[in-house]
Amino acid sequence: MTARVVLVCGPSGSGKTHIARRSGLPVFRLDDFYKDEDDPSMPYSEALGIPDWDDVGSWHADRAVAALVELCRDGRTEVPTYDIGLSRTVGVAVFERGSAPAVVAEGVFAADVIGACRERGILADAVVLHRSPWKNFGRRFVRDLAERRKPPLTLWRRGRILMRAEPAMVATATAKGCHRVDARELADLLSGLAAQRSSV
Repeated sequence: MTARVVLVCGPSGSGKTHIARRSGLPVFRLDDFYKDEDDPSMPYSEALGIPDWDDVGSWHADRAVAALVELCRDGRTEVPTYDIGLSRTVGVAVFERGSAPAVVAEGVFAADVIGACRERGILADAVVLHRSPWKNFGRRFVRDLAERRKPPLTLWRRGRILMRAEPAMVATATAKGCHRVDARELADLLSGLAAQRSSV
């Protein structure tokens, strides 16, 4: 392998994508591997009447890992483009890492592929971003409204549910092998990796 992966998970709205992009490393969106709404195995939230994107069953973990392996080995891979507003994949794009020594793979389920990435020799680190649940709620709500992901009331209700679930989510990710970091610690970790010379 010529590159390795930093798995970054954390509550929706915690700033994973923003911090990762500031590092200058390629940012691989694990959330693009969600299943389509009409997939028979797609779980649903009874409370909200929408796909349950917080259930690991809503996600193609095997496809995400295969793409990461190809990206680390070959420098490029094809990835789906998922539209949460439409609840389905709407296209395919080519993702390239250039000469970067590491790739940041961020998403709610990043902790669930720690073992698979370690077995394939591509794991550099695994972290869970821990920040204020109330601030995460605010960032998430503003983002989801701007992107018109779902009706405002649905977004508000989902946000409250996610906020209450955050402590358990962080604890579960830690139990699966992530170490907890705050925003500054994550930024420092990624900046250090970005400064390393590529082995390509």
